[in-house]
Amino acid sequence: MLDILWYCYLVFLAIAAIGILITGYKKPFAILDFIISIITWIGLFGYVTNKPILFPFVWKIVFVAGLLWDVYFSFKKFHEEVNDDTETPKFIKYCIISITFIILIGPLYFGLFQYAFK
Repeated sequence: MLDILWYCYLVFLAIAAIGILITGYKKPFAILDFIISIITWIGLFGYVTNKPILFPFVWKIVFVAGLLWDVYFSFKKFHEEVNDDTETPKFIKYCIISITFIILIGPLYFGLFQYAFK
């Protein structure tokens, strides 16, 4: 049962990446974000299918770099999009992005961590 949830999550991430790719990446940071997302997705795929891809050391670097990048890019993108909203307090805005980040991206980095460090 747990395996099917991981596969569903993999499909969810793949559809999200394809959807964002179709809508168009126009800025260099967005292109870099897409590339990092694909690399982390490959690592999660290796974890879910229990197949060795590259070396664990590579996935340790990908885990740390990807997590730092996703946190930075998420807050940067969120800050750009809600910059005009002056009614909502900043604390509430950051809580919303943090909770959304943990729910949507948390399983990716949990699986990538398991793949890299176990």
